[in-house]
Amino acid sequence: MTVALALLLGSAAVGWLAPRLLRRLSDPAVAVAAWLSSIIAVVATSAVAMVLLLLPEHGLAALDNLHHCWESVTHGTTPTIEAISGIAGGTLVTALLIRCAIVGARGARQRARAREEHLSVLRLAGRREPGAHPTVWLDHDRPLAFSLAGKPGIVVATEGLHRHLNPDEVDAVLDHERAHLDGRHHLLVAAANAVAAALPILPLFKRAANAIGELVEMSADLTAARTHGADTVRAALLRVSCHGAPNSALAMSRDALEVRLDRLQRHRLPNRTRRLVSGGIASITAMALPLAGASAAMFTLMLLTCSPN
Repeated sequence: MTVALALLLGSAAVGWLAPRLLRRLSDPAVAVAAWLSSIIAVVATSAVAMVLLLLPEHGLAALDNLHHCWESVTHGTTPTIEAISGIAGGTLVTALLIRCAIVGARGARQRARAREEHLSVLRLAGRREPGAHPTVWLDHDRPLAFSLAGKPGIVVATEGLHRHLNPDEVDAVLDHERAHLDGRHHLLVAAANAVAAALPILPLFKRAANAIGELVEMSADLTAARTHGADTVRAALLRVSCHGAPNSALAMSRDALEVRLDRLQRHRLPNRTRRLVSGGIASITAMALPLAGASAAMFTLMLLTCSPN
């Protein structure tokens, strides 16, 4: 039971403290990877803790030989209580995971239904431009663009972009929306929303939706800026509108506009190789944090309960 308790404490610590650390990551793609890895690590570590509660003897057998004080630490609770705790905890974790799956499936059905409704209207009102991600142009004066996920994903834009933006800015807007589709950002946002709705227990889960929603917009900004320059993307952000974009879509000027404008002005574009390496390191570190917290909790418990002799 001691190991299981330590794992739960480590998971809880990461769930409470990780958002503060994740906000310090400067590269949005690296931050998204770290957010997702942290969520997976906390859920997986909690599940392992519940399994250890159900199988206390098997869970501790490999660790009993590490230190002579394990006997005094592990005999504080009877196996019956451990088993009951494990069943109760396992049932809770299973119920939460099922709830997360149900919320995610319900959201996916709603998004698919909304997408079909929008597409049925767009087919009638819009001019379709073919491509890997087709663009549907609407004859409207307001400069607006958004992307809808699907097979294939599509970009919806208005003729107002050509009337209010110069050609480079129009291309930057379109590349921004295509970056959402290439990066499967709609899926990431949907998963974060499902976690936040189903598991609002820890700040890591509760804040995931807003954080990832902002980060994917920053990531798309940087993708467009690599081709068209940060100043062009900033100018496009200031001119394009998000009013009229459906909730199931990702619109360029909807989330964290001031933060993104400031970021484009002050920060250099990250190197792709460095971004890949940093993302891998951040993900591995995030996955290891619950185990590190559990080890710290176990070491503290050993110091408090074991005799110096």
